[in-house]
Amino acid sequence: MSFRLGEILLKKNMITQEQLDDALACQRQHGGRLGSILISKEYVSDDEIASILSMQYDVPSVNLEFIDVDSEVIRLIPIELAIRYQVLPIARIGTTLTVAITDPTNMMAMDDLKFMTGFNVEPVVAAESSIQEAIEKYYGTRYHLELKRVYDEIDAKDRDERKEEYQLEVEEEEKELSIEQLQQSGEEAPIIKLVNMTLYDGIRRGASDIHIEPYEKEYRVRYRIDGILYNVMSPPLRLRDAITSRVKIMSKLDIAEKRLPQDGRIKIRINMNGVKKEIDFRVSVLPTLFGEKIVLRILDKEKLPLDLNKLGFERSSLEKFELAIAQPYGMVLVTGPTGSGKTSTLYTSINKLNVPEVNIMTAEDPVEFNFAGINQVLVREQIGLTFAAALRSFLRQDPNIILVGEIRDFETAEIAIKAALTGHLVLSTLHTNDAPSSISRLLNMGVEPFLVATSINLICAQRLVRKICADCRKEVTTPVKALVDIGFAPDEARQIRVFKGEGCKNCNDTGYRGRIGLYEVMEISSSLRDLILVGASASEIKARAQEEGMLTLRESGLCKIRQGLTTIEEVLRETVPVDSIQSK
Repeated sequence: MSFRLGEILLKKNMITQEQLDDALACQRQHGGRLGSILISKEYVSDDEIASILSMQYDVPSVNLEFIDVDSEVIRLIPIELAIRYQVLPIARIGTTLTVAITDPTNMMAMDDLKFMTGFNVEPVVAAESSIQEAIEKYYGTRYHLELKRVYDEIDAKDRDERKEEYQLEVEEEEKELSIEQLQQSGEEAPIIKLVNMTLYDGIRRGASDIHIEPYEKEYRVRYRIDGILYNVMSPPLRLRDAITSRVKIMSKLDIAEKRLPQDGRIKIRINMNGVKKEIDFRVSVLPTLFGEKIVLRILDKEKLPLDLNKLGFERSSLEKFELAIAQPYGMVLVTGPTGSGKTSTLYTSINKLNVPEVNIMTAEDPVEFNFAGINQVLVREQIGLTFAAALRSFLRQDPNIILVGEIRDFETAEIAIKAALTGHLVLSTLHTNDAPSSISRLLNMGVEPFLVATSINLICAQRLVRKICADCRKEVTTPVKALVDIGFAPDEARQIRVFKGEGCKNCNDTGYRGRIGLYEVMEISSSLRDLILVGASASEIKARAQEEGMLTLRESGLCKIRQGLTTIEEVLRETVPVDSIQSK
């Protein structure tokens, strides 16, 4: 191919013989495609090479600048294949997928794409620079060239050590790799680059978690962005042990232990847009059927709001919450499922209360962020340091404010409530669906009704919903009936303006960027205390709280829709109608 391309360019007087000889000499010395070398030396342009290849192989050429590719088509080819083979899917008709490629003779690329997508692949030629720009545009990553270089480096090493690779695979089937082999594979330069780039790109995209998951015939990396998981990469399966070893080395875990779960931490310093910052990763390694699954929770202290006004509280709810945490004693509970932002609310609360005049003690599992001036204890149940044990010790440490990461059992609940009744402000969390059901949960644990009624100041239930992207936000028409069905009054439904995100490069074409909280704040008034004492049900407590002005999670979601902050779909995904709760 190289000689024929050069010959055609010579015949068309597009290059001179000296330029061709120079490019061929560079190719013999450094490798690579002749077309790319001629372009890099500025002997010809990208578009000229594309037109020649189109004519040479009787394949149409396209200009990607004038093509708008549907996001559903882009998803058909994973980013790592697009990067490795420099291809871009541009259209699908029936079972035929049309892809733009720089080298239409690359049969390995064609075969891999056909196998991965299940479609018949039809190539068209495009300039290399335009494909790179299109990958940047549609896949939303700035590091694709660096990732391609890493993959090329790994492939070059594989070619040099092909025989050893096959021997190693046979040994893996018969016995586990030695510690020395695992450590060596985790410290190879290409693997270090690949792991570092994965961590960096997760931070850059605003991910909260990075999932590295092995399967029988696939190895994939996913980012959780705004609560939703997205596939971002599928490294070769043969890199599984090397990547796992590298992450374990970074988090100071036992690389030889592959049968038991392990937890660790990684602290890195990075330069983001000229600003140096420290990022913590909480690492969890779990043995699965086909290898060890790794989840890295990204802990960026700068992203913690630390301002109650920025969390999403409605004004009336915020006033009640701030009044409750300002009390000298009593208990404030924050409830909701895993991933609903309870920790952020608690951290923001104790940051507001953190002054030199008070002694703040926390028991957490795990400690996600550390704060100056706050005494934080990591609960370790395997050695007997439980929440209950930590709480008992706290009471001998002269505390003013106590934060308990989670009330899981009767013992912890009893000690926390007694602390709240003896002059301490106690903040904690529960896993319940809404604020009123937290009362039932404590009673079911065995706590006496009079202790619950007299100790709790306020219960706050919360959820997180995705915010509409401000850069592609637009008004949409919504049927009045649909608005009435989710809870709006008929008169308001006819006038309300509803917004949605169209999708742009800043939000990865999702229409959402960032999250905001929905809050149900139930202040324990004297009438609610009376209901608790007589053993009222959760629905009776909820009805009374609403009469006294409590906004439910659904009503908080309706407020966010009115403000144009989120969509109907997000509110429906995270909340249930008030009637359905009361009917239970």
